[in-house]
Amino acid sequence: MTQQQEADMGRNTAGIASDADIVVGVDGSEESFAALRWALEESVLTGQGVNAVFGWTKSWDLGAEPHDEGDWRRVRAGITKVLDSWVNKTCADIPFDREKLTLTPVRASGPSALLQIGESAQQIVVGRRSLGRVARWFLGSTSSSLAEDADVPVTVVRIPEDDAEQVEYEIEAAFNVKGATAPEHRIPDRNASRRKRNESIVVGVDGSELSMKALDFAAREAAIHNADLHVLYCWQIKDLGPIPGYENAVPPLAVGQHSADAALDSILERSDIPETVELHAHAFHTSPAKGLINASQYASWVIVGSRGLSGLDAHFLGSVSKQLINLADSTVSIVR
Repeated sequence: MTQQQEADMGRNTAGIASDADIVVGVDGSEESFAALRWALEESVLTGQGVNAVFGWTKSWDLGAEPHDEGDWRRVRAGITKVLDSWVNKTCADIPFDREKLTLTPVRASGPSALLQIGESAQQIVVGRRSLGRVARWFLGSTSSSLAEDADVPVTVVRIPEDDAEQVEYEIEAAFNVKGATAPEHRIPDRNASRRKRNESIVVGVDGSELSMKALDFAAREAAIHNADLHVLYCWQIKDLGPIPGYENAVPPLAVGQHSADAALDSILERSDIPETVELHAHAFHTSPAKGLINASQYASWVIVGSRGLSGLDAHFLGSVSKQLINLADSTVSIVR
C-alpha cells in the first residue's frame, strides 16, 4: 500500500462523492470474480475508478509470512501479479479503462482490508454464492458483517449454484400453464454477474433519512443503467401512526392502504428522481423484509437503507438488510 493510500484510509468520509472509486474484494473465488465483473461493468457506464483489493493473511498459500518491509514488497508484487492475471482471465470481454483499475494487496483479512480501503469509496462490492435459505440464515456471511460495519454503501453480488438454479428452471417449465412457452434451458455463466442491463431496480423506503439516501442511490443507478425503478413502501397497521377517525380503533385495511399510499406520495415528493427514469410506486401491506425478498425474485437489484438493530434483537431477529443479504435472489445494496 502506498503512503497516499495509507493516508486515505484515515480520512473522514462524510459526504462520499458519487464519482469516488468502487472498491471490490477479490480473493480468487468465483463469487469474487462475479463482484469484480460487476464493478468493472459499472465503471464502463460511470467512468469511475475500480480498486480491486486482496486481503493477505497467513491462511493464503502465498509463501512464508513477510517479516519486514522487503519481504512484504516481495509478497505484494506477487499478489499484484496474481490479481492482474485474474482480471485478464475473467474480465477480458469488458471494455473497461485499464488506467482506472487499481490492484491493491493489503496485509489484513478480507473484510478489514475492504473497510480500510473502502472508507472513502462510493461503494464496496463483494460476491455471494447462493445457499439454501436455512444455511444462509444460520451460517451468516462475511457480506452481512461488512454491510453492518461499513460507512459507505455495500453491494452484494449474488451468483447461483449451477445445479440448484437449473432445477428451478426445469420446475418452472414443468408447471407452466398449457400453451405457455417453456423457458429456454439455461445454465448460468459462472464467470458472469447476475445483474443484466435494462432490468428493474427495487428500493425500499419508509420515509426515514436513510431510506431517502437509498432512494437517491437507486435513482442514480436507474438513470445510469436505463432501468425501471420500483419504489416499495411496505407497511403494517402499527407502522402508520395515528389515522384520523381511528385514534382508538384498528382501521380497516382499505383505510390503512389509503394512508400508506399518501405516505408514499409524500416520500416521492421529497425525492429528486430524474425524469428519464421510469418510476413505479407500490405500497404493499406486508413486512419490509418479506416484501423486498419477494421483490428480489423479479428484480435485478434491490437497494435498501440500513438502520440496523442492536443487542439480542440483532442476534435473533436480524435487520431487514441482513435478511436481504442472506435471503434475496438478486444483487443487493445496503446504504448506510
